[in-house]
Amino acid sequence: MKLSDFVVRDAIVVDLKATGKEDTIREIVGSLHAAGQIADADLESVIRAILGREELGSTGIGQGVAVPHTRHQSVKKLVGTLALSKGGVNFAALDGEPVNIFFLLLSPTNQSGDHLRALENISRHLKDERFVSFLRQAKTREQVFDVLDDADQGAS
Repeated sequence: MKLSDFVVRDAIVVDLKATGKEDTIREIVGSLHAAGQIADADLESVIRAILGREELGSTGIGQGVAVPHTRHQSVKKLVGTLALSKGGVNFAALDGEPVNIFFLLLSPTNQSGDHLRALENISRHLKDERFVSFLRQAKTREQVFDVLDDADQGAS
């Protein structure tokens, strides 16, 4: 599974405005909604599901990275996006540091395997310092997608 298989290019946020955890999730989920991936009627429910997952334990994994995710009945296929924050967000990360790279992942409730594979793929790439460094330098959606595409090429 490649990052480009589920990351929605039109939903990538390169200049996240939010400064708090809930606002961050709202802004990123809003980008998926604006890109046509989440219906109006399901927007609040998806946000609540991700916030509920965060209550179980922060998805801020440290080193400036978070991977908020959930499964939701309204989602028909695995979708995700990426957001970058210049100033960082207090996301209750495991290391207590602000988060500036967010990979958000949504999957159907009946596709646990794809959900776990996507999380594993994201996690593997985020362990690559070069990948993370290039993401932090990206200024446009195209540059972010190029970094993801390069990572996919290297993984194949």
